[in-house]
Amino acid sequence: MPARMTPPFRADHVGSLLRPPELLRARDDFADGRISAERLRSAEDEAIRAVVKMQEDVGLQSATDGEFRRASWHMDYIYRLGGIDPAPEKLKVHFRSESGDLEFMSAALRVHDRVRLDETIFADDFRALRGFVSTNTPKLTIPSPSMVHYRGGPASIDRAVYPDTEEFWRDLSAAYAEEVRRLGELGCTYLQFDDTSLAYLNDPAQRAEIAARGDDAEHMHLRYIKQINAALAGRPEGMTITTHMCRGNFRSSWAAEGGYDFVAEALFGELGVDGFFLEYDDARSGGFEPLRFVPKGKMVVLGLVTTKRGELESKDALKRRIEEASNYVDGDQLCLSPQCGFSSTVEGNALTYDEQVAKLRLIVETAHEVWG
Repeated sequence: MPARMTPPFRADHVGSLLRPPELLRARDDFADGRISAERLRSAEDEAIRAVVKMQEDVGLQSATDGEFRRASWHMDYIYRLGGIDPAPEKLKVHFRSESGDLEFMSAALRVHDRVRLDETIFADDFRALRGFVSTNTPKLTIPSPSMVHYRGGPASIDRAVYPDTEEFWRDLSAAYAEEVRRLGELGCTYLQFDDTSLAYLNDPAQRAEIAARGDDAEHMHLRYIKQINAALAGRPEGMTITTHMCRGNFRSSWAAEGGYDFVAEALFGELGVDGFFLEYDDARSGGFEPLRFVPKGKMVVLGLVTTKRGELESKDALKRRIEEASNYVDGDQLCLSPQCGFSSTVEGNALTYDEQVAKLRLIVETAHEVWG
């Protein structure tokens, strides 16, 4: 099979990477007032320059900034949308892991004004990344518009601002569409919408929570697909847009489980992205059967390599799983990646830097042997 010169690539990765200790110290120093914002930015630049080189050295064709300037994969972006602020309340998300349960606490959000794009979010971050790469395609990751709603639900939207919820959805998609357009002007050719909601909704327990807060849990994925498509309607020519879906990734733990069956037909058949990064590292993600709905021309990036622990997967086992997936979607439409980021929040997952690099190198080597 031919190598891919456009994203997603045969060997790819989701986005976030483990923050180095010196960057974590710099963040703490800035939070405590010991260093300036300029000193923190310089520390971030140094760490990102090194991690971009690592991605190029292991043989990847894309490179991200590891999300090193963020505290979390989504809220740093969402709070910069006009009309959205952190709320006084705390959002509690229950996570599970092989070693026990834990809870992720974050400020909730409130939509207090018309949603709009006041600035090109992550513009400076992308410009810096573009300057650091030498051979790789710079990839930017942002949370899907679905995450603005999924995190807060109807209660987070001020009814005095949006008496008609359809206006909220129109404004939200319009803000995202403008962000996509501006990123294209900056030269972004590889953009990823990260969307846990479309994976969470496969879990009956998650749908029960959504229904309990007053949403239509049985059709929520259709609403999200519609709004993402509206955000992508005027995307720039030459920009590849993918989406990544997982069931939670916080300090090597997860929040939901279940195969893609509930959303698969609409998701794969209707969502207007070029490729799907799918979590498939263990039984929680179900089987490959839902991939039968993936149409020709769409890419599927199989997240077979876990980021939740350091043990290295067997190359032969990865090849067998790729072959199994090819029973449901053409093998030429498949790629390989980790199942999620290595550090969706600043804390990171329970593995070392060297284990992270070994997993990325394994992905590159396996993809080369499978696809050439």
